[in-house]
Amino acid sequence: MRYSGFKVFLEGLTGNRGWKPAWRDPEPKSDYDVIIIGGGGHGLSTAYYLSKVYGVRNVAVLEKGWLGSGNIGRNTTIIRSNYMLPGNEPFYEFSLKLWEGLEQDFNYNAMISQRSILNLFHSDPQRDAFVRRANAMMLAGADAELADEAQLRRELPFLDFDNARFPIKGGLFQRRGGTVRHDAVAWGYARGADAEGVDIIQNCEVTGFQIENGICKGVQTTKGAINAKKIAVCVAGSSGRVMAMAGMRLPIESHVLQAFVSEGLKPVLPGVITFGAGHFYVSQSDKGGLVFGGDIDAYNSYAQRGNLPVVEDVAEGGMAIMPMIGRARLLRSWGGIMDMSMDGSPFIDKTHIGGLYFNGGWCYGGFKATPASGYCYAHLLAKDEPHPVATEMRLDRFKRGHLIDEKGQGNQPNLH
Repeated sequence: MRYSGFKVFLEGLTGNRGWKPAWRDPEPKSDYDVIIIGGGGHGLSTAYYLSKVYGVRNVAVLEKGWLGSGNIGRNTTIIRSNYMLPGNEPFYEFSLKLWEGLEQDFNYNAMISQRSILNLFHSDPQRDAFVRRANAMMLAGADAELADEAQLRRELPFLDFDNARFPIKGGLFQRRGGTVRHDAVAWGYARGADAEGVDIIQNCEVTGFQIENGICKGVQTTKGAINAKKIAVCVAGSSGRVMAMAGMRLPIESHVLQAFVSEGLKPVLPGVITFGAGHFYVSQSDKGGLVFGGDIDAYNSYAQRGNLPVVEDVAEGGMAIMPMIGRARLLRSWGGIMDMSMDGSPFIDKTHIGGLYFNGGWCYGGFKATPASGYCYAHLLAKDEPHPVATEMRLDRFKRGHLIDEKGQGNQPNLH
């Protein structure tokens, strides 16, 4: 079934009796060409592109819970490609281009809104760093615009420009950045993959790998053993636990990242705004709530909830750039489990075990990378070679000394 305005109108006239389930609920088969472990955004997008672009349709996606129960439904919905390093910027620009055509591609309303993202700067050295970043972005084909204080005073008069500690001197715009309805991304990819013949199996937890003579030939699950020629893992914050079942120790730590939504307000924020002297980012949802977040909780955890010191730190960041946020009441908060790599950048690579592949280490960049991550992972699975924009995202880059340290923080995950 294709969705359209005409279809909505027709169903409204006929009592909405013609709608069908968005995807099937099949039982697993005994054998597949590819098993994808993880039914989040990256797993579902991998299945979608693997089947639609590369023609591999005998695929199963195994999800231990329900679709959208992980990080794909627990983020602040921001999309952007304002990175700087060669190992990152082309990849995220590729992802943003996929976002721009995604709704038409998989025929689903993901509420993609390119309302812009603005990174504020508060000092002359920080301005120079953003000029360098903007030049790198434009060299990679992305858009970038430097705004001075006078321009921001006209566009965003509610910001605290004269803050004694953090005066706002300007900012870096990426007008093509914005927000997307996060869980709708999962539903759209699931519907698209199912239409190509992919089996999406919920409530099916992987409990082990079938490894014989250094080759992975299948998985053990709560629904029995399932064989496959290739096993693709993309389980975000559970990466360490899942790969440990294959005897691998990853350069990844799991941390909680909290996010918050305020009560509904009249429209005030035209786009996404980030604080340059701390870690705070905010946008306004279509329902009017301010959606914002900040740093991860510095301790390791698998809990999908955080602690109060981070709540206080995030609130302080918001108050520093727009004191008006202090009058808004917090409606709810949640936490996602971040797979924090040692240099803050991800992996899309084969492992040393034959037939076993890994996608993870996304840190803060997971949601915005969803389309490109799935596309590049599908390319790797189909062709056994990295996609041209993901050649640096290898598991052995620490051994080789080829880090992608976007923030320049070294090998300390909680600083990324």
